Amino acid sequence: MQTHNLGYPRIGSNRELKKACEQYWSGKISLTELLSKGKNISEHNWKLQQEAGIDLIPSNDFSYYDQILDMSLTVGAIPKRYNQVALKSNNEMDLYFAMARGYQKEGLDITAMEMTKWLDTNYHYIVPEFYKNQEFKLFSNKIVNEFVSAKRLGINSKPVIIGPVSYLLLGKEKEEGFDKLDLVKRLLPVYVEILTELKAHGAEWIQFDEPFLALDINAQAKEAYQYVYVELKKKFPLLKILVATYFEGLKDNLVLAASLPVHALHIDLVRNPEQLDEVLTAIPGQLILSLGVVDGRNVWKNDFEQSLSIIKKAVAQLGSDRVLIAPSCSLLHSPCDLDLETNDKTLTPEIKQWLAFAKQKIDEVVVLKALASENPDAIALEKLEENKKATASRSTSKLIHNEQIKQRVNAITAKDATRTSPFSIRKKTQQEILQLPIFPTTTIGSFPQTPEVRSWRAQFKKGDITLAEYDTLLKKETEETIRWQEEVGIDVLVHGEFERNDMVEYFGEQLDGFTFTKNGWVQSYGSRCVKPPIIYGDVHRPNAMTVYWTEFAQSLTKSLVKGMLTGPVTILQWSFVRNDQPRPVTCNQIALAIRDEVVDLEKAGIKVIQIDEPAIREGLPLRKAAWQAYLQWAVNAFKISASGVKDGTQIHTHMCYSEFNDIIQNIADMDADVITIECSRSQMELLDAFADFKYPNDIGPGVYDIHSPRVPSKEEMVALLEKAKAVIPAEQLWVNPDCGLKTRHWPETKSALIAMVAAAKELSAKEYALN
Repeated sequence: MQTHNLGYPRIGSNRELKKACEQYWSGKISLTELLSKGKNISEHNWKLQQEAGIDLIPSNDFSYYDQILDMSLTVGAIPKRYNQVALKSNNEMDLYFAMARGYQKEGLDITAMEMTKWLDTNYHYIVPEFYKNQEFKLFSNKIVNEFVSAKRLGINSKPVIIGPVSYLLLGKEKEEGFDKLDLVKRLLPVYVEILTELKAHGAEWIQFDEPFLALDINAQAKEAYQYVYVELKKKFPLLKILVATYFEGLKDNLVLAASLPVHALHIDLVRNPEQLDEVLTAIPGQLILSLGVVDGRNVWKNDFEQSLSIIKKAVAQLGSDRVLIAPSCSLLHSPCDLDLETNDKTLTPEIKQWLAFAKQKIDEVVVLKALASENPDAIALEKLEENKKATASRSTSKLIHNEQIKQRVNAITAKDATRTSPFSIRKKTQQEILQLPIFPTTTIGSFPQTPEVRSWRAQFKKGDITLAEYDTLLKKETEETIRWQEEVGIDVLVHGEFERNDMVEYFGEQLDGFTFTKNGWVQSYGSRCVKPPIIYGDVHRPNAMTVYWTEFAQSLTKSLVKGMLTGPVTILQWSFVRNDQPRPVTCNQIALAIRDEVVDLEKAGIKVIQIDEPAIREGLPLRKAAWQAYLQWAVNAFKISASGVKDGTQIHTHMCYSEFNDIIQNIADMDADVITIECSRSQMELLDAFADFKYPNDIGPGVYDIHSPRVPSKEEMVALLEKAKAVIPAEQLWVNPDCGLKTRHWPETKSALIAMVAAAKELSAKEYALN
């Protein structure tokens, strides 16, 4: 029996990669220094896993931005608009980052590639762009180079590569008249070239990630899978290819997956433990089965007894030589190391004993192997006893349950999730109260969190400045932001959120049932890292959370100021959620807490309130058969949070980096007065779903991409708004960026927003002229 890992976090235990990339982008370090930082992180990760005792250690799980973008560069799937960057730059990395972030210098102004969510996670990948008759070629040697680097350390690693079929399915056709899967025969020779080089360097195992085997796929995709792996088997009969699936069960694709001529198949037994019996029955006599028993998506300590029962069942049928033990998926989605959590006030010892981060999960995999052997050693048995005690402690802890909260959730009725009047009536009432112009402008909520703002927060947490001093600094920053928005002419202002660290963490810190970490960072996209809260118990709002700052901002101006909240589904999705009760129950607890906050904001005189739900689409189950059940409770939770106010209070929501076509009815069912969505990277393509559906409420399609440092011109925004106006009635349109501005810098933010307001005014003038 062997152990392996599907991937390790690449940001570094102290976010070394984030810091290095941002320093490189700002010109503070050289390319050589950036590459050295990346090399150090990779080597640290390899050695850590080697010392822990992992048998098959992954390589090519490191990335400077995104693993799918890495593959696009590797196979030469580089959109033609970047040709000039390639000519101007003398290194591969500048081209790579231009594809991820856009490019605006040296007389060039090139948009970034589209970005969207990685399956049902909060990780974002860069979407490959495909064209009819596209040619692929080996452009980057990253995969081979990383394998060789690991080998120099004495590690014959297992390269991790996104499988050819999943790679194509993750992309988008950028012209009509073909299907992206038509490209599989053009793409496969590049994979063959990569494997040829890896084999020449001594590679024995290759991991192909094929998550689409756990999704609903059509006959063409199934044929592509058969074609790819039959061809690879012909060319590399001795290479041990492992096909990895995760986040769902194989289900109707089981026969297909079991028939592929590969050496091993990985299945996720955390997300879908029920599949084990069917898989054990279906797999052929020579196939090795990789058991994903340690949760790669959550932070809870593994229940060794439960996992051992799974392992022993597989071993009894297959034999130990045909079983691999692994995490359920890549540990990319886990924080790095629980040992770094040394502050008992931030994370109490009682809760800490229930947790495991990436480093600890690696140890769990190794211990499970020892415990599953015929004669476990004394150390393994001691760890089993420790594990039993921790599991029992959590199940009986008094921290977890609150009877009053449970009773309130049980008392929820349909009335709690329904606004007093339909939107058509509310809109008239709101227009009388708010007096907004056509094409009203706003932003999504946050403004740049400068180094100064972050330093104030750090000083306050350390006790270097008092609460009163911190308050004064934030009030000054808030007032400057309000005054600047007034000066520019934005219609609905925001206070800037300078008091907030993260849109989920900030709320979790003020809700009972949440706990936090100091170093529990995970990658969201590129250099963007988040520190998800941990929901360990019943959730309750003891006090108002945002009223103080929103009321202060509104007192500074006669303009409207939006109250800014994060919605219940997003708080759930972007936290590490307790796994001892159904997710809908936890979500309803959060929804009631947000509802209380919405009502308090209205009482404080706030007339526009935004409840962000960017994770509604992300939380959609990967299999369509499970969609309706999820959407029913998720939409209802949002409506519970939003429905405690009067008709005249305007409720906004925000969603980003998602495809909406399949759930447009459910978005309409949310009944938000205004929805703002990301549209700029897709050039307003996402609006088609709203137009085809004849979406009845108001829409703010994002007119510039805040995840790129480039500043779009007024003309570019006008063109995007004209596209929007062509499919959505003008009286329904708002004008806004596509997401919050927290990660941007002030100069680019101001330039972009000035252009945005000018674009709205130009369009408004045209509309009035027509009428």
